[in-house]
Amino acid sequence: MTQTIDKILIANRGEIAVRIMRTCREMGIDTVAVYSEVDRKAAHVLVADEAVCIGPSEARLSYLNMDAIVEAARKAGAGAIHPGYGFLAENADFAERCEAEGLVFIGPGAEVIRLLGDKRAARKRLSEEGLPIIPGTLGGEASLKELEEATLAMGYPVVVKAAAGGGGKGMRTVSRPAELEAALASAAGEALAAFGSGDVYIEKYLEAPRHIEVQVLADTHGNVIHLIERECSAQRRHQKIVEECPSPVVDEALRKKMGDAAVMAAKAVGYTNAGTFEFLVDREKNFYFLEVNTRLQVEHPVTELVTGIDLVREQIRIAAGEPLNRTQSDITPRGHAVECRIYAEDPANGFMPTPGTIQTLVEPSGPGVRVDSGVYEGWTVPMEYDPILSKLITFGSDRTAATQRMVQALKQTVITGICSPVPFLTELLESETFRKGEVTTDTIDKELSDWKPTAPISEALLAYVAHDLFCRKATPPASLNEQPSPWTQLGAFRI
Repeated sequence: MTQTIDKILIANRGEIAVRIMRTCREMGIDTVAVYSEVDRKAAHVLVADEAVCIGPSEARLSYLNMDAIVEAARKAGAGAIHPGYGFLAENADFAERCEAEGLVFIGPGAEVIRLLGDKRAARKRLSEEGLPIIPGTLGGEASLKELEEATLAMGYPVVVKAAAGGGGKGMRTVSRPAELEAALASAAGEALAAFGSGDVYIEKYLEAPRHIEVQVLADTHGNVIHLIERECSAQRRHQKIVEECPSPVVDEALRKKMGDAAVMAAKAVGYTNAGTFEFLVDREKNFYFLEVNTRLQVEHPVTELVTGIDLVREQIRIAAGEPLNRTQSDITPRGHAVECRIYAEDPANGFMPTPGTIQTLVEPSGPGVRVDSGVYEGWTVPMEYDPILSKLITFGSDRTAATQRMVQALKQTVITGICSPVPFLTELLESETFRKGEVTTDTIDKELSDWKPTAPISEALLAYVAHDLFCRKATPPASLNEQPSPWTQLGAFRI
């Protein structure tokens, strides 16, 4: 049974909220933004048709406040809520609350979110369905001694992971027994702060794996398809920073195996809407189930460019009860896409966040270039939230073309006032390891851990500074012929 969705509240902020609103506008659907007091002038608030303040800057009192968000939807007359990613996107209680309030939750059902949101339960359930999993604990270990015994049995190194959530939070690599107790405590504390649950589990550490994920779409009529894979191995602090589609390491045989496994697993748990099944792939191309993200992924644009499918549009259609309008045989990927995440962070200082005011923002454009942005020049990036500013995505006829286009797009990007990883990303994409498609999850730690900016100042930045100097400091010339060159002025300027 289908229903009409004519107004959606986006329970999120920043670039993902703006991106969702773009599709809503194309579909003729009104949008409602929610914002905390510090986000009063944020880009997503300015883009939305309506906006409702839901509390102070602290996330637990605003973007994680279910009561405030439901009340905002009721106040604005929105019939559906899109959670984006992060915050309440994978919160089963929130999905359940929406249903109880008569609101359409644009995502899977609460029971599925609850099952797959607990990584231990998901590993256990999906291993029973035949998915290969990495050796590790499945829950029930009641004491430190039992965990120590289980870890010794699987062998070091191991990884301690949060049972709820993801994004690298609550994750610690342990190389020897003496480190385990402290790692468990540290991971549990971080997980509790990030996800409201301090439960953790232990998994065998795979040496230099590839992080490959499979995007699925599932409707409420029993139809499930996959939209091939994404390569997400370029990571810092256990978090993705560059993604691409398709993966340079996946051949047709492996693509079919992983795609079939993801579709089978989705059907087994009754999954609906968009979701991502994540796997680790070893050197021999054996793949192991890692986790399921029951939401829209940060890196979804690369899939959109290669398949031509708007994932947000499909999410809304499925939530409205409509069946998928394509089958697996209709998925015909073309070309290659690369995405770089642009954060307010300093790659020369351990990628630490660098909140502050964006003084200059010049974003690239041109054929095959897409920018999903949630900021603007003059905006102050708050310290309270994830520091992602935008996502830069390029498309080309093949991997080489997409990568070359990305390098040029990065060199055209100018951000001043705060640190960003743009110079780091440029060097990463120009590296031999990336060019050969040989990046693994530990490449950045091994090859770029001591990175410092060495590249010359970009032409885009030089041009901007020259123009700025001329416009602000040059004395108006007596005639056009006497107009001073901004490049001459730049010669005396120290950057």
